[in-house]
Amino acid sequence: MALEPRRPIAAAAHSRAAASLARRVLTVGLAAAIVALSAQVVVPLPTSPVPMTLQPLAVIVIGALLGPASGAAALVVYLLAGATGLPVFSAGRAGAAWLIGPTGGYLLAFPVAAAVVGAITARSARAGRAGVLRLLAGLAAGIAVIHAGGVAHLALLGGDPATAFRTGFIPFLTGDLIKIGLAAAIVLLARPSLRSRL
Repeated sequence: MALEPRRPIAAAAHSRAAASLARRVLTVGLAAAIVALSAQVVVPLPTSPVPMTLQPLAVIVIGALLGPASGAAALVVYLLAGATGLPVFSAGRAGAAWLIGPTGGYLLAFPVAAAVVGAITARSARAGRAGVLRLLAGLAAGIAVIHAGGVAHLALLGGDPATAFRTGFIPFLTGDLIKIGLAAAIVLLARPSLRSRL
């Protein structure tokens, strides 16, 4: 009989754990949906087979806000959704073929980029210049991972690393710097309230 009072405590702990898991699953799904929406903002580039989209911005923000595990999970969910036929890739495209086409390297690098950003920025919540610099470094690292995957894949497809770098990285440089700045502002504004709910 002495063990009876522990049952409500165990039940409450189980309920809290279930609610926390549900929130994380919902957050991962919402993050995947945000990346899908960002993919619909497409600017074709005449000098590149890869269009400019808001996906990299969404990827690095998600990595910084959700952390390495949940951030990477959200991007895996996004890729699985697109590969199985949901129109979540750029301009509403879908299908596994997009993972081996010109944009495939960028897409496949998304989960890794989110994980890298999350790992680097995990300690950047502290106030002050050091925290902001760590956040910027993490966001820049995420962009670098995305381009490393994209350029490497273009080099494999075309057989010319120099052309792959020229068409798969250079046209995006200015836009990526802007995205890093925007991502930092979004993270600094959103992280305090989001972290308190997860």
